[in-house]
Amino acid sequence: MDLQEWLRAGYDRFSGQYPKFHKMDALSKLGWLAAEVLLKHAPVQALPPEAVGMVLSNRSGSLDTDIRYYATVKDIASPALFVYTLPNIVMGEICIRHGFKGENIFFVSENFDAELMSSYPAQLLATTPLQACLCGWVEVMGDDYEVALFLLEKTPKGQASPATAEALNERYKIST
Repeated sequence: MDLQEWLRAGYDRFSGQYPKFHKMDALSKLGWLAAEVLLKHAPVQALPPEAVGMVLSNRSGSLDTDIRYYATVKDIASPALFVYTLPNIVMGEICIRHGFKGENIFFVSENFDAELMSSYPAQLLATTPLQACLCGWVEVMGDDYEVALFLLEKTPKGQASPATAEALNERYKIST
């Protein structure tokens, strides 16, 4: 199954009615779908919109979409693709869907950086009004993709484990 078929199957299985999904680029679809699964039973919907932030990263930025967009420039540039020529657009799509309005940032690095994904959200949770932070890795380049999202909370609940770099690295290895 190619990436687009897999994303469509995931959408059909986990999401339901959200017509805007079909207009998104592959990076946004992958991050959005992973957030749907992760947040399905998470209590973050009860938090004020400003209390949920996001810290995401990947290796390629929006290069997959940039290449597709550039191919359209030869004839008539595609405004539908141009909208997705920034990697942080995936965060915007997740925020629109869930109503999040907290701080967010997108990093580009060669590999998943567990130290950054534990320390930066921890700093945000300690120094801003954020109560929860969605963080992780969302990578798409051609038919290669990886996604690993984590929900970190200011006050962990239930069986939550500490969000150390070691713990995130272990979860990343399991999810990819």
